[in-house]
Amino acid sequence: MTPEYVSRRLLLLIPALFGISIFLFALLAAAPGDPFEELATNPAVPPEVRLALREKFGLDDPIWQRYLHWLVAIAQGDWGFSFVSRMDVDTLILQRLPTTLVVIGASQIVAIMVALPVGVLAATRPYSVFDQVANTLAFVGFSLPTFFTGLVFILVFSIQLDWLPFVYRADVPGSGWPWLWTHIKQSIMPVMVLGLFQGGALVRFVRSSVLDVIKLDYVTTARSKGIGERKVLTRHVVRTALIPVVTLIALQLPAVFSGALVTEQIFRVPGIGSLLIASMLANDTPVVMAVTFVSAILVVVFNLIADFLYASLDPRIAYR
Repeated sequence: MTPEYVSRRLLLLIPALFGISIFLFALLAAAPGDPFEELATNPAVPPEVRLALREKFGLDDPIWQRYLHWLVAIAQGDWGFSFVSRMDVDTLILQRLPTTLVVIGASQIVAIMVALPVGVLAATRPYSVFDQVANTLAFVGFSLPTFFTGLVFILVFSIQLDWLPFVYRADVPGSGWPWLWTHIKQSIMPVMVLGLFQGGALVRFVRSSVLDVIKLDYVTTARSKGIGERKVLTRHVVRTALIPVVTLIALQLPAVFSGALVTEQIFRVPGIGSLLIASMLANDTPVVMAVTFVSAILVVVFNLIADFLYASLDPRIAYR
């Protein structure tokens, strides 16, 4: 991988993100609804006040003019102002981000840590009892929608057994170990629901990829040279088999920022996902635009990182 290739790929991000921003902005501008619709129906707000607010935020300007104003503001680090929350968008997002990183990030880590060894072991023992059990659980995990799994978890672990709380609270009082244990308990169900869904897909991908690589000639040659099975598996099979898995993980990681919309709604997790839903229902377009655009940036960036990781996982891949 040459520095010229890296520079070229980084430069290609600019037109890609520019096109994404135009599409998102045009889509939100064409969407029905008015962020000041509530003010229009409020008799206590004079018409001149409503007109002054619309003029201040440029809501009646042409769409191209609004886009240029937004683009210049973004370049200066200004993500806009939330019409509903009455605060800057970046401040609002930073308030919700820690909860999303803890819950959604933990689910991603659990899914990866479980799926990689389970998928590899299932592929090395095809059609065994372990492989059949792992496949069955993987199919159940990614076949069931998260809202169904979440409701089942609530019925079993919250209502029937009364082990875990089903409403997530970010403002838990106290400190020390009791405070930490309360946060852990209320995070278990949303983490497990998302981890089961994401891990199920990863197990299938890892198993299929390892099965494809383990039959290749160079793996047979490595075994014929007397190299131990564990070393063959870790050095020659898993590294190459992880290439398609890296792509899948790269597509899933941006969800750490955007949050899991359905799961956060079920467990009332005050994260980025629930913020996005509330903002869409309230026509709070600056917040919706900020969250979706940052999510798009993360998708593009993580795919670029995945391309760079390909060369380190498989020496046969060379970028020039």
